[in-house]
This record gives sequence, C-alpha cells and structure tokens, in this order.
Amino acid sequence: MKNEIAIIGIACRFPGAQNYEEFWDNLKDGRSSIQEIPKERWDWQEYWGDPQTKNKSNSKWGGFIQDADAFDPGFFGLSAREVEATDPQQRIMLELSWSCLEDAGIRPSELSGDKIGVYMGVFNFDYKGLQEQSDQVIETYHSIGTASAVIANRISHYFNLKGPSFPIDTACSSSFNAIHSAAQSILLGESNMALVGGISLILTPSRHISFSKAGMLSPTGSCKTFDDSADGYVRSEGAGVVLLKPLEKALEDGDSIYGVLKGTAVNHNGKTHTLTYPNPEAQADVIAEAHRKAGIPVESISYIEAHGTGTPKGDPMEFQGLVKAFQLLSPEDSDKLNHNYCGLAQ
Repeated sequence: MKNEIAIIGIACRFPGAQNYEEFWDNLKDGRSSIQEIPKERWDWQEYWGDPQTKNKSNSKWGGFIQDADAFDPGFFGLSAREVEATDPQQRIMLELSWSCLEDAGIRPSELSGDKIGVYMGVFNFDYKGLQEQSDQVIETYHSIGTASAVIANRISHYFNLKGPSFPIDTACSSSFNAIHSAAQSILLGESNMALVGGISLILTPSRHISFSKAGMLSPTGSCKTFDDSADGYVRSEGAGVVLLKPLEKALEDGDSIYGVLKGTAVNHNGKTHTLTYPNPEAQADVIAEAHRKAGIPVESISYIEAHGTGTPKGDPMEFQGLVKAFQLLSPEDSDKLNHNYCGLAQ
C-alpha cells in the first residue's frame, strides 16, 4: 500500500459526453461518437481528395466535443480580452480541474498553498496557428495564451498550488507520461496530491492532411482494432483530469476511490525502422517493468487497454509485445499460466 496511489476525483469531456456519466453510458450502449468534421472546425470538402495531391485528405471524420469555444471568464476572474487570446485547451483544463476537485469533495480553497502537482498531457496547438494567420492581429495576451506551459501553469496559478507544474508532450502517450510523472512526484514527496490529465482539440486541417499522407487515418471513419480490415485510426478531441493521492492517505481520510495505481513504467522504442515505427521488444519490456513494480501475479491480469491504432503495422506489433511481456513474466512468477486468454480493448 505504501507505494500505491488512489484516484479520488475525475472530470472529463469527450465527443458526445459532457461528463464521465455520459461517457460511461456511451460505452455501455456501444455508441459511436464519430462524425463528419463540423463546419465550425473547417470545411472538409475544401480539403477532400487524394492525399498524395497538394493539401488534400481522404479522411472527413473525427470526434469533436461540444462547445469547445464556450467559457465563463467572470467565474475565473479573467477578462474577456485575455480569454479571447487564450487557447481553449487552457480554458477547458481549468474548468475540468475545478470539476475534478468538486468530484473529489474538495473545496479548492483548502488546497491553496499546498504541494499539489499539476501534470497535463498536451499535443495539438492549433489555436496558436489560427491566431498567427497573416490577417490576424497579435494581442498582448498571445504569448501566454498560446504557450503549452500555461495549460498546466494557469491551473497552478489560479488555485495557488505550489507543487510541480508541467505540460508533457510525447504525442499519443502524453497523458500516460503525465500520470507516470505525477505518480513519481507523489512517491518522491514533491507533491502531496496531483491533478493529472490531457487534452487535445482539433481546430485546423494541417495534421489531418499530414496524417492522411502518411497513411495513418481511416478513410472509412472507423478504427478497426486487431482486425484484418484495419485501415487506420480516427482522430478525436477529448479532455480529462484525475486527482491522485497516496492510497494510504486516501483511506485514512475516507475519500471515495475510483481506482488504484499499483505500478507505472515508461521507456522509448529506441532506434527502429523509422521514427514512428513500433518496437514490440520495447513494448514488452515496459509492460513487464510496470507489472514488476505493481507486484501482482501475472495470472491475475485479465484485461488490458491497448493502444490499438487500427493500423496494419501497429496492431500486430502491439500484440507481439503483449505476448512477449506475458512470456517474460510467467517464469518470474514461477507459475504456469492456467488460462490462455486476456481481454483486450482499444
């Protein structure tokens, strides 16, 4: 229990879900929230075509959250002028951090001046691109309004939190690395608790075009994970925040506990065929390391949430990595696996 960390608060916004209750209902009902790119993002028809031609994409699909541009500046004591120059990713994560503390039953003022860490996974900075278009006037608040560091730092500033405050950009794994870093900060005593999460908004067609050219995006608008018909993945917006606290302290304080982090690990693929090419050996190593830190029998693992890109290249290598990880761990447990299955979900 000493090195275990509890999740005591949750807040999120996903396509078709303004909170985690609605998101859970979507999962239970098997509801897809993928849609054609809405006009308020961009006109997909203008960019539709063969991805090998100039600035064209063969994907018109995505997941988009509602009211990404909505915000109440007065609630957070901000001026309308500052908010207009502020990346909506900053605004949404500030809102969700408040909601997460509320979900945990914590009055924000109780944390003022405390060592609370803030670790936020970030990847897209489309709002910066929109503001720097040639016909736009650069305002006073542009520099802080579009800085990735401020996605985390604005939260720490607003709530007067004195723990570490970091944005983390490792592409697809940003939020995972944020959770790992926050957990380490708590275990090292740098933070008493940590607000951790990630956000991604899709506001311009640039990466849609680039990823289409790389063959990553599904032209059919469906991510067919671990399937022979897999033809790529679908980009989606989303934002989520969790509040982490040492398990021992959470139990002592009578907090509601959603789940427990028993072990985390990170590594890198190293040199592979290309920069974005997967490495099943490295994936096996990091899975095995996280399991060793968790200190649980390998036989007890019955469910894994996979990366599951839905690409002909990525999925088979991830599957190989998972199989190899179990092969590494089984002898270490001195116990032959009694069953030959483990549930996978994307």
